[in-house]
Parts: sequence; structure tokens; C-alpha cells
Amino acid sequence: MKTELANKQCVPCSKKTPPLDAAAVHRLAGQLNEGWLVVDDHHLEKEYPFSNFKEALAFTNQVGAIAEQEGHHPDILLRWGKVKLTVWTHSIDGLGENDFILAAKADAVRGSAC
Repeated sequence: MKTELANKQCVPCSKKTPPLDAAAVHRLAGQLNEGWLVVDDHHLEKEYPFSNFKEALAFTNQVGAIAEQEGHHPDILLRWGKVKLTVWTHSIDGLGENDFILAAKADAVRGSAC
């Protein structure tokens, strides 16, 4: 499992922080586990499968706790047997390193549940 990003901490940015350029986005995306989609070089998406609602909810709660700790919050869609994360930095209307850190931390949670 790729853990370098998961070991980092999110750092607050401001509206003056520029979003990452396409080359940086794809370089960081290559450091994530499989399944993450880069959408229009603007946000990340991944859908996680689960055996039931209870497991999906537990994962959602774990990701929520990480998001609070990191001060960086994904959009989370919880359904029976599935959780979809959509991640981008709203203040810069694009992707920053924090998005990749949060994505990697979500994968680490899922990896620990397997």
C-alpha cells in the first residue's frame, strides 16, 4: 500500500493558493491506490464497495473523523454497500496536495478494514 501521502498532514491554504497544475495532479494521483479518478484536473472521486450498510457507515464515520482531524472535508455519498468520496479544495476551486493526502488516508482506513 502506498503510504507516503497518508503519513502527511493537511496544511491550511487560502484563496490565494493556486490549484495544482495538471502535471502535479497526475504525479500525485500516481501515488494513490487504484480506483481514484481525476475528474477534469479539478477533483478526485472514488467509490468503495462494502458488504452491507453497516460496514459502509463505519467507513464513513472513520473518514469523517479523519476529515475533522485534518480540517479537510470530502463530499461523502453513503449508500447501501457503497461509499463515494469526492475530494477537492473548495477555497481554491481545484486540487491541492491536501486532497491527495485525504484520499490516501481514506484508502488506509479501507485497507485496515480488509
